[in-house]
Order: sequence, then C-alpha cells, then structure tokens
Amino acid sequence: MRLLIHVLFLAGFAHAGEMRSWTDLRDRSIEARMLGMEGESVILELKDGRKVPFPLAKLCAADAEFARSQENEGDAGKAATTQDPAGLQEPGLSFDAPWPDRIKYGEDPEITVVEEDAEKKRFIYESANYRYTSDVRLSKTVVKGFAVMFEATYLFCRSLPIGLDGGKRTDGKLQIRLFEKFNDYVDAGGPPSSAGVFQGRDAHVLVPLTSLGVRPVGDGYMLDRDKSSKTLPHELTHQLTAEAYFEPGGMGWFTEGIAEYIAVTPYRSGAYSVRNNHRDIIDYATGYGSKGNGGRALGTEIQLPGLKTFMLQSYQSFLEKTQLNYGAGLLITYYFLQMDGDGDAKRIKQFLKALRDGTTGEEALAALLDGRTFEQLETEVTKAWKRRGVELTFGAGK
Repeated sequence: MRLLIHVLFLAGFAHAGEMRSWTDLRDRSIEARMLGMEGESVILELKDGRKVPFPLAKLCAADAEFARSQENEGDAGKAATTQDPAGLQEPGLSFDAPWPDRIKYGEDPEITVVEEDAEKKRFIYESANYRYTSDVRLSKTVVKGFAVMFEATYLFCRSLPIGLDGGKRTDGKLQIRLFEKFNDYVDAGGPPSSAGVFQGRDAHVLVPLTSLGVRPVGDGYMLDRDKSSKTLPHELTHQLTAEAYFEPGGMGWFTEGIAEYIAVTPYRSGAYSVRNNHRDIIDYATGYGSKGNGGRALGTEIQLPGLKTFMLQSYQSFLEKTQLNYGAGLLITYYFLQMDGDGDAKRIKQFLKALRDGTTGEEALAALLDGRTFEQLETEVTKAWKRRGVELTFGAGK
C-alpha cells in the first residue's frame, strides 16, 4: 500500500510550512521535514525527529527536481544544514528510514574540558556524545581531531534503520578510556594484539592513544590525521548495539557482522561513504582490504558449515575461527542488509524486531527464513554472492 509522504519546510525555504508528497523510485514513502541539501542528497527530518540524507537519485524525477529547486531558492536553509552538523547527531529509533548513501559529520566538534588532574593522571574531555578519560593531558585541538571519528561513527550507527540504539551512558555520555602506554591498556583489560576493545561489563571502550594516531611531541601530544584503524569503529559499533542483538540467534554472525560492516565502509575526514561499499566489503572479506589496509583473507572460495549451524553456534565457538567467522559474518550480514529480497533489509529488520521482543535462537531466525528452509536460504545466499565473484559453499544444510 502506498503511503503519503509529507515534508514540512523550515524557514528559509519557499512556502515554509507547506505539506507535500514525496515518492521514491519504488513508489515507497516516509513522512519527513526537509532541512536542506548535502551534495546529491536531500536532508530529511523524520516524524520521530531523526535527520537522514536521502539520495536524489532514488527519488522520482519530479520530486528530485523539486528538491533541487528548493536548494536554489533556500540558501539560508541550506547553510543552516551544512554549518550545523550537530543537528544530525541524535536520530531516534526507526526501522523505516531509507538506507543512507553517505554519512557526514562536521569537522570541528565542540570539546569541553571536564577535569585535568595531573596528580591523579586523570584528564577528562567531552564531545557531543562521548566522554574521553585519558591518563595524560591532551590539547583541545588533539581531542577535536579524533572526536570527529567517534561522532561520525555514532551518527552512522544511529542513522542505519536497524535499531542500533544501545549504549550505556554515564552523565549522558558514552565512556571512552584512553591510555598513553600500551602496557597500561593491556593491564586495564585490553587484548595484547588489539587496537581497542569494547568491555561489555561496564560498556566502556578502551583505546591506546597510538591507535588514534596520538603521539608525544616535546611536552605535549600531536595527532597524525592519516592514522586509521578499522578496529575502533568496530568496537564503537559494539558499544552502540542493542543488548537484545547479543542474544542467541544474533550473537556472533550479526553482532560481529554489523561491526565489520561499519568498520569496512570507507571513512575519511568525518564522512562514511556507504553507497557502493560492497567492493570494500568483498576486498576485506576475501583479501587484505582496500589498498592493503587489512582484511580477513578468505579468498573467493569459502567453505562454511550449514547456515543454521553457523548462525546458532555459541560465541565461544565463533571466536575459535575469527578470520573465517568474522569475514563470513560480514558477508552474510551484508546479504540480509542489501541483497536479500528487494534489497530493502525487510527480513533482517523483522529478525531484529523479534530479538528486541525477546524471541531468540532458531525461533528468531524464522523471520530471516520467511517461509524458506535453511537449505533454500543457503542456495539464495550462494547465488547472490556468486554474481559478485564470491563462492560460498555451505555444509549440507547442517
């Protein structure tokens, strides 16, 4: 059934307050308020308050042309959107928003110095959504530099219409602990071979400063902006993942798969390029990643247990083959997000809603099957990935 889309224009646009209908190429709709344009996307504020970009290329021709005309007539509104990126920070929970093509966060987040106590080696800084507790003093410039990545990842997770609305806050902030020395990071619980870790028991993310590109220079510290790590967006995604998704049925293949999805999506200077990230995902899962920046190196012929077994295995079992299971989890998660059915993530959204409602295990997976057997689903997954050059072989429907 076709729904009506109503967009309420902000001050600065022609016919402010006027309601109208918007339609995409699949004749689907959402209710939203137009805030402005960003590149080739119109920024929409949904009824629940979330603000998301919607690509013009996915709108019907008439509505795309109308959006462009409003951009030309509404420079004031456009400027407000591009100069106030913090307004895009707090999307609400929705499973109906369009899948974003690009996520952009402003490059100059406001940083607050909460505490600087040299005797206790306790230095606390805050950005919009995070509190960074460091054991060394950092300049606001350095904190601003790495806070962009944290806030952009937050915006990315919150903008995906799959309910990544988790995260335990203290005084309204998600907690990040920063360590100058790697040994102190390990002593606090960081795995020796890691660049960062999410600790579920207290919902903190631990990060050695070296992983952020922060290094000592003279009496202070500087930030190497070219330093990048897929580990940090991965761990930040865990911090923002709803607790229900860590239940049997979602734990492992999806919780690690979605964290890999976020981490592998190309990132630069506060922007995640979501559209066409499938190439980066394939490179990461099958090889050594884009530009050799790391990957699971599974090759293009991947042997897996039966899909049911893979999805229902314990997390301990999942971790026994990290390269295989993380890489395959990414591929299978991507399949349900953007390849299954009409490519609208319909079934995985129902699966995630089932987890949120308390359904777990094989019963929750029924939403992904949607009347199919596991063997039939294996066949569909295999065919879909084969068209993109990846051969998945499942083990006799186990």
